[in-house]
Amino acid sequence: MDPLTLHTLDAVETARVIAAGEVSAREVVDASLARIASLDPRLNAFSVVLADRARAEADERDAARAAGEPVGPLHGVPVAIKEEIDVAGCVTTFGGEANSTPAAEDAEVVRRLRAAGAVVVGKTTMPEFGAFPYTESSSRGITRNPWDPTRTPGGSSGGSAVAVSTGMVPVAIGGDGGGSIRIPSACCGLFGLKPQRGRVSTAPHPHLWWALGTAGPLTRTVRDSALVYDVVRGNVEGDLYRAGETGLFLEAVRRDPGRLRIGWSVTAPAVGVRPDPLHVRAVEETALLLADLGHDVREIDPAYPDITAAFVPQFFAGIRSEAAIVEHPERLERRTRETVRLGAWVRPGVVDRALRLTESVSAKANRVFDRCDVLLTPAIAHRPPRVGVISGLGTVRSSLVSMPAIAYAAIWNVAGNPAAAVPCGPGPDGLPTAVQLVGPIDGEPVLLSVAAQLERARPWPLLAP
Repeated sequence: MDPLTLHTLDAVETARVIAAGEVSAREVVDASLARIASLDPRLNAFSVVLADRARAEADERDAARAAGEPVGPLHGVPVAIKEEIDVAGCVTTFGGEANSTPAAEDAEVVRRLRAAGAVVVGKTTMPEFGAFPYTESSSRGITRNPWDPTRTPGGSSGGSAVAVSTGMVPVAIGGDGGGSIRIPSACCGLFGLKPQRGRVSTAPHPHLWWALGTAGPLTRTVRDSALVYDVVRGNVEGDLYRAGETGLFLEAVRRDPGRLRIGWSVTAPAVGVRPDPLHVRAVEETALLLADLGHDVREIDPAYPDITAAFVPQFFAGIRSEAAIVEHPERLERRTRETVRLGAWVRPGVVDRALRLTESVSAKANRVFDRCDVLLTPAIAHRPPRVGVISGLGTVRSSLVSMPAIAYAAIWNVAGNPAAAVPCGPGPDGLPTAVQLVGPIDGEPVLLSVAAQLERARPWPLLAP
C-alpha cells in the first residue's frame, strides 16, 4: 500500500490490511509518526510522542504475525491515550506539571488495547484535570481545531479529537465526565460515544469523578467505536460502577435497528442556554432523515430534571480528589488551585448526598424513554469558539463560559445513560455540525445501530481538510 494513504484508513481497515500482510505494523506506525511530526506543531494534539517505543512495539507485532501467532482485532493499529490515563513509563500529568514520576503500569483500558494488538504512539493534550471543555492550559498551551485553527477543538479530550480527525491516529482514548468525549467529537467531526456508566473499567482508580465519568474512544466511524468498545469494555475488582449486560457492539452496528420511536428536542436542560440556529437545523434535518428511514419521529418535551445539586459536588470532589494525589500540588495551575479552594465545602457527606441525588435524577431523566426509544438533541449549544476562550479566567467565569458546551451533555453523565455525538457534516462556516443521540440505560447497541444507519444514509467527511 501507499504509505501516504495509510492515514485515511479507519481502525477496522488498518487492522485488516496488516493481518492480510498488505502492509506491516511498522509501516503503519511510521506513517502515523510522520503525520504527527508534520501536523502537530501547529495543532498541539500530543503532549508526548512515544516514537521509539511505538516502533519497537510495532516490530513485536510484526514478529508475532510472522511466527504465526494469532493477531488481535487491533493488531498494529496506532492509538493515542488521553493524559489522565496511565501509560506505563509515562508521567500521568492530568494535563499539568504537578506529577513527575512515570506510571509503573498501564491503566486497565490501555492494557486491554495492547492485548488486542494496538500500538500506543503517544499521549494527548487536555486542560488540567479535564475541568473545562476547552483544551487550554498554562503548561501545555492551546490545542487548535484542524477545521479552523483559530477555533477550539473542545475538550477535555481535545487532543484526542484532533489526533483522530487529522488522521494522526485512527483511534484515541478520551474520558467523559460532563461531555468530554462528545463535545470535542462534535467540534471536530467525529463519532464519540459516552458509554453507560461502569461499561469501561476506570482501574487503577475506583471511579472517575464518582458517578460522572467514564473512558472511551473517539473515532471517525461508528464501527471503529464499536470495535474498540468490544475490546476495552468490562470490569475488574475495585471498580465502583458496573454496567448491565449487552451483546457485542460490532454486531449492533451491522444490525438494522428496525422501526424505532425517536423523540427530538432542542430545548436545553440548562437554564438560559439557547442553541445556535445551525444546531437546531442539524437536529431538524436529522429528524427528517430518520423519518425517511422509517422511524416514528416526533418532537417531545424531555422534562429534564435539575442536575445542579448532583453534578456540582461531584465536579468539585473529582477535581479535589485528583489534586490530592499529585506529587507537587504547588505546581497546579492558578485556576485549578482556585477550584480546589472553592470546593472545600464538598466533604464526604456532601458527596454521599450528591450520589443519592444522582439516582433520583437518573430516574427522572429516564422517564423520557417511556415515550421514545432514542432521544435526539443538539450535541453542543454553540459553534466552536475562538481559542483562548477561558485563558486567564478564574473558576466561576470559566464555568459560565463552558455552559453552552456542556448544556446538553452533562445531564447524561449524572443519569449514567449512553449518549453519542454523531457528525452531520460541515456547516456554512466550515466547521463541523453534530447532533446527540441518547439511549436508555445499557442502550449502547441501539445507539450504535441508529448511528450506523445515519452514517450510511448521510456519510460525513472522515478527515479534517
